[in-house]
Amino acid sequence: MRIQLSRRGLAGLAGFAALVGAGAAVVHSQSRSRITPYLEIEQVLNADLNDGDVLTYTAIGAGVNANIATRRVQATISYNYQRRIAWQGNLNDEDVHTGLAAAQIQVVPGALTFDAGAMATRSHTDILTPVPNFRTADNPNLVELYSVYAGPTLSTHVGPLDVGASYRLGYVAIDDNDNVTGGGTPSIDRYGHSTIHSAAASVGMGPGQLPFGWTVGAGWSREESDRLNAHNDSKFVRGDVVVPVGHSLALTGGVGYETLKASQQDIRRDAAGLPIVIDGELVADPSKPRLLAYDQSGLIWDVGVIWRPSRRTELQARVGHRYGGMTYTGSLRHKISEAYAVTASVYDNVTSFGRLLIMDMNGLPVNFQTARRNPMSSGFGGVGGCVFGQDPGTGACFDDALQSINSATFRNRGASVMLSGGRGPWTYGLGASYSNRLYFAPPGSGQIFSRDRLTDQSISVQATLDRRLSRNSGLSFDGYIGWFDPGAPGAASSWGTGITAAYQRTIFDDRVSASLAGGIYHVDSDDLDSTVASVLLGLRYSF
Repeated sequence: MRIQLSRRGLAGLAGFAALVGAGAAVVHSQSRSRITPYLEIEQVLNADLNDGDVLTYTAIGAGVNANIATRRVQATISYNYQRRIAWQGNLNDEDVHTGLAAAQIQVVPGALTFDAGAMATRSHTDILTPVPNFRTADNPNLVELYSVYAGPTLSTHVGPLDVGASYRLGYVAIDDNDNVTGGGTPSIDRYGHSTIHSAAASVGMGPGQLPFGWTVGAGWSREESDRLNAHNDSKFVRGDVVVPVGHSLALTGGVGYETLKASQQDIRRDAAGLPIVIDGELVADPSKPRLLAYDQSGLIWDVGVIWRPSRRTELQARVGHRYGGMTYTGSLRHKISEAYAVTASVYDNVTSFGRLLIMDMNGLPVNFQTARRNPMSSGFGGVGGCVFGQDPGTGACFDDALQSINSATFRNRGASVMLSGGRGPWTYGLGASYSNRLYFAPPGSGQIFSRDRLTDQSISVQATLDRRLSRNSGLSFDGYIGWFDPGAPGAASSWGTGITAAYQRTIFDDRVSASLAGGIYHVDSDDLDSTVASVLLGLRYSF
């Protein structure tokens, strides 16, 4: 059998291999580090309970789980490759890459670190037809996503001053397998690939020598996308102060100046003025002036409070003016006990898909969970878009970025909450999020940029529960529910839900593991009402 990988697939494999290789170079000196490569085979049956269609396939694959912890290196890597071979039903043979990695190297301990991360997954491209994030799901709206980032972070002291700086270089690529829209015509808003740069620097001093703390900072980011040579640029400079007004309460405020600009090239048109589409994509016309999708500059400010009643709790809330209107942001961190913790955030920013995805990846803890027992779950640790950290209350949810994949600039507002922990044989995680996007496109461009000033939104809830039955066996449960509103004229909202359960047992000194899993998921949209049940039987050999 000959296995063929796309260039982007090979790039994703190379990125994960580089991270694994970096960890392997140090693993021999530390007993806390562990790299476990494996081979696996799975037999999967999917049955559509609405029309009776049944498809089966065999998945032959390999992967690696790695947890590296040395004096200077911390890394977590989880990667899986599958070659799916169809037996019955309308399913093409395909290669599926699923993985997530995060690493941090202490270049100068306590001062300079080098951070990196990578992702390979599948997701729906259009919020009009959301697809459940089951590993066994197959749908023409699925796309392959590959992303990687890396860069240094400086955090040190110069006398009484705190000095910080960071730089990130990111790359995001989408392979949509020549997907078409629901009407059978090629999509003209296809996301190809983009490169993201971001940098920030600050200098400040905490309260002590002065009755208040202060910080002066600046930041810059730029995304360059292949679609119509689109550019997104933002720059800011600002100063902040923190004034303690009690043992646990402080007032904070900041003021600065910011510029944001998103532009793209105009499109080529024929003699009748209609857009020229080649291979399902619009064609840029460099001879015409660039079109502005978003242009905002001016004074920014915010004021708020910081409340820290104990080491276990911190609450921040701010209100201000930015992006041409009022903004409201905040965060909460509360450690309920040594075993349980909750975090929450309210956000408001102007961004794009590529920049938002890199930001979410950068917020992923290095020690995220990889040892889930549910083979039906996605590579993210559950059937939703959340990844939970080993430490209670930590993790990251990617729902805001993966809500819809497109090339537009948008104002992204929403909130998220994450609760996780465990005691004894039980481990659980709960993540919920709301995301609202207001899109911007060049004015006067008609139906070509149909998302201009449209708003889409989504709500999702994900829960995971693990129960260790013995040293070598356990149960795992996952569930999620999501609601999606595309915001387009005449387009109805949709929702999806799903639940899975799995049993796993290891034998032969934990070298061989057997899994039995089942799940059911439902999608209800304007022109689709689908309920699919899935059963999986798998064997894995770990080296």
